[in-house]
Amino acid sequence: MIDILAANAEQTELRNRPTAASLEAARSLGAFALLTPAAYGGSAESVSDIVRLIAGLARGCPSTAWVASTSMTAKNMLAFGDFGDSAMKEVFADPDAVFCGVGEPAHGSVRRPDGVLLNGRWKVVSGCEDATWGSFGAIVDGEFSLVVLPMAELIIERTWDVAGMRGTGSHSVVADNVLVPAERVASGPTLHYPPDARTLQLWGLSALAPVVGATFGALAVIEMMFASDRKPFFTAYARMSDSPGARHWLAEATTLARRAERTMLELAARVDEDAEITALDSSRMQQDRAVAAADCRAAIERMLDLHGASGFKTANPLQRFWRDVAVAGRHPQLNPYLAVEGYGRALTGG
Repeated sequence: MIDILAANAEQTELRNRPTAASLEAARSLGAFALLTPAAYGGSAESVSDIVRLIAGLARGCPSTAWVASTSMTAKNMLAFGDFGDSAMKEVFADPDAVFCGVGEPAHGSVRRPDGVLLNGRWKVVSGCEDATWGSFGAIVDGEFSLVVLPMAELIIERTWDVAGMRGTGSHSVVADNVLVPAERVASGPTLHYPPDARTLQLWGLSALAPVVGATFGALAVIEMMFASDRKPFFTAYARMSDSPGARHWLAEATTLARRAERTMLELAARVDEDAEITALDSSRMQQDRAVAAADCRAAIERMLDLHGASGFKTANPLQRFWRDVAVAGRHPQLNPYLAVEGYGRALTGG
C-alpha cells in the first residue's frame, strides 16, 4: 500500500487532494475507521498502533496520511458530546467515511427550537473535499457548541496554497444559514469539552506521526541512492558509500529519524498506560513532540546535503518530503518555542 501511495503522491499534490487510489489504499488499511466508535463499526486500536499506521502511510504520501489523521481527530471530537444513538447511527452509517473538522469555534450561529442555524467560516480544514461529515466548534448565542453535519451542506473555498502538504486540501469551509438538527448539536450539559489530557496527547501525536513517517520516506530515497552507482560529484569516489563524509551524514540522518520515531512511540506508549497524565507530564510530552519534529527537519537537511541540487528536481520525491516535513513539522501541536515556554512554566510552577 505504501507503493500505491508513493505512486500517487505527485498527483495528490497536483490535485490538492488525495487521489481515489490513495484514499482506497488508506481505507483498506483501516485508516479511516480509526476512532469511529466500536459500537458503530470502528476499530479499537491502541495509540501506539494508530501512530504506527499513520506514520506508515506517510512513508508513501504524507498528505494522505495527514487527511487520515485529521479524519480521526474529527471523529474523536464527537466523543465529547452526548449525541443520541439515532444521530450516531446516522453519522457513522459508514464507519470508514472520511471526516474533517475544526475545534476552534466560528461566531454567528443562533439557536432555534428545531436546532441551530449555523453560520461561520473555518480555516485550514484538511480533507474537506473528500469528507462526508464535518464536526465544528461554533459559538451559538454566546455559548461554545459542537455541531456535526454533512459536508454537502457547506461551502468550500479553495484557499489552500502552501509550499508543503499541498495534497491535504486544507481549504476554508463556510456555513451560510445551515440548519443543524438539535440531535446533532452538543452544548452546555451535553458537551464535555475541552478534552482530557490523554486525548490532547493523542491529537498531538496525530500531528507528529505524518512528520516522522515522511522523514522515513525521504530516508528510503537516500538509501536507494546509496545502493545505486551514484557517486559524489567532482570526486574520485566510485560510489556514495566510499565517502567517509557521506557515510557520516547518512548515519546522522538515520540517527535523527530513529530518535524521532522512538520519541513518538514512547509518548504513544505513555498515553496507552492506565496512569494519570499530570499538567507537568503534558508539558514535558509537548516538549518531546516538538523536539522530535525538529529532529525530523534536521534529518532531512542532512539528506538534502547528501543528494545535492538534484534532490530539488520536481520529479524527485525527496523535495516533496522536505516541503511536507517543513510545513507539517511546524503545526501548532509541534511548536518548539511555545513547547519550551510551557515546559519551563510547568517546571517552575510559574
